Amino acid sequence: MFSYHLLSALLPLIDAREITFPPASGYSQQPFLAHVGIDISTGSAFAGLTTYANLPYVHCLAAEGEHVEKYDIAILGAPFDTGVTARPGARFGPGGIRGGSRRINSAAAWSVYTGENVFLSWAKIVDCGDAPLTFLDNTVALRQLDAAHQLISGRPANSSEYPTPRIITLGGDHTTTLSALRSTHQAWGQVSVIHFDSHIDTWDPKVLGGGVSHYAGVNHGTFLHIAHEEGLIRNTSIHAGIRAPVMRRKGDVRNDVRCGFEIITARDLDRVGVTGVIEQLKERVSGSKVYISVDIDVLDPAFAPATGTAEVGGWSTRELLSILDGLRGLQIVGADVVEVAPVYDNVGETTVLAAAEIVQSLLGLMVHGPVITAA
Repeated sequence: MFSYHLLSALLPLIDAREITFPPASGYSQQPFLAHVGIDISTGSAFAGLTTYANLPYVHCLAAEGEHVEKYDIAILGAPFDTGVTARPGARFGPGGIRGGSRRINSAAAWSVYTGENVFLSWAKIVDCGDAPLTFLDNTVALRQLDAAHQLISGRPANSSEYPTPRIITLGGDHTTTLSALRSTHQAWGQVSVIHFDSHIDTWDPKVLGGGVSHYAGVNHGTFLHIAHEEGLIRNTSIHAGIRAPVMRRKGDVRNDVRCGFEIITARDLDRVGVTGVIEQLKERVSGSKVYISVDIDVLDPAFAPATGTAEVGGWSTRELLSILDGLRGLQIVGADVVEVAPVYDNVGETTVLAAAEIVQSLLGLMVHGPVITAA
């Protein structure tokens, strides 16, 4: 056993080696850290608050009188899932989609298909965080979401040429689209809806939920019926990717037509191909302002298992992205990606990665097609 005196004698002989790093080109040091030679100014996708695609966070819901940085396109989370008829969990969708977008870096997001970078364009894109929604009362929560949308879309845009900001909502269950459509109607008037989904979502509230109470009739399968009743959407709307069964043999489809929709089924893609689907969508909404709503269950569960009401026989992620990119030239005034429930995802985060990429495609449509005239 070493004695204390022997150890004291050996300590001066120990020469600790300091680890040194070779200089990195372009690696600048911050003045206040120069004494230790460490730079913390470089970005990391795994540090700080998680925003969509590492975009800057802006407190878009600040109170009147507070300074709010201007923006052209806002990302807004809607953590709401008490309007579902199957598995809950989509309240965590906004966080899941943001997590799935961490790999996206605005400085390195040049598309190999278009040669463009949607984040380095005329549009200032920011993440506004989530709308604060109560989970105890659906009616109050939707009013809160209405107010959040109206506040964010009502602020002056960063661009003087295109003065009205547009919003992409991260859901949340599909009920949240109703608030978004109310907001777009206020700013842009009636819109045509391109609705990517496996379900029609135009059920009469009396059929889906309303037999219990009026409150229960407002849900993720009736919101398009309600939007039609409120005069928010045009009779030039269209579903794409439909494959789920209806509740009434003929009544639900007749009601869907009354609500202003045509249907492209999931298997129509096998018949007409991606190009044929794009042509049908564009022809249907031609000449109108458009809202695009993407329920993640439009994808087959093989590509998006993390959703509340999965339906087999859906499209692949590549097919959906190709269709979305083919919609260039439309006047997109709002969009969303909904029904992402991360708790049902696999370890590879297949669903949230797909959802994040879909949001980027929607951003591309908005950037490529700025809209000048509001309502």
